[in-house]
Amino acid sequence: MKQLAKYIVVVCVAVLVTGCASGPKFAEVKDRISKQGPDEGRIYLYRTTTLGAALKPQIKLNGKSIGKSVAKGFMYVDAKPGNYEIMTSTEVDRKLSFTLKEGQTRYVKFNVSMGFFVGHVYPKLVENAVGKKEIQECSYTGQEI
Repeated sequence: MKQLAKYIVVVCVAVLVTGCASGPKFAEVKDRISKQGPDEGRIYLYRTTTLGAALKPQIKLNGKSIGKSVAKGFMYVDAKPGNYEIMTSTEVDRKLSFTLKEGQTRYVKFNVSMGFFVGHVYPKLVENAVGKKEIQECSYTGQEI
């Protein structure tokens, strides 16, 4: 019985570790992140929790895939001012709509909730002070910078 318990613990730890982002932390890459263009805004997208680590849904920005929502990971997108919709899909689509202004930085946090068959990963716009603090422990999962 103890062997079975040890095996279950090892499997659970392996699932958690393989489901989390493994790139460099925000503090390690923040100085390499380019300045946004003068006529653009920036959207940081991040996920702080390891809950549902195996869930890595595509993130769509106005219908275009821009990456995956990875546990303990972050990425960013520079975009022209305008109206935007962020969407993730597991067993249901979860959407967030907001406006981005020139020179503005927005933070979108992905949370995980229980679903009927699988968990749901949903976007939530957070205040900049909250986003700046929470993103610090996340690992970069975007394109090479």
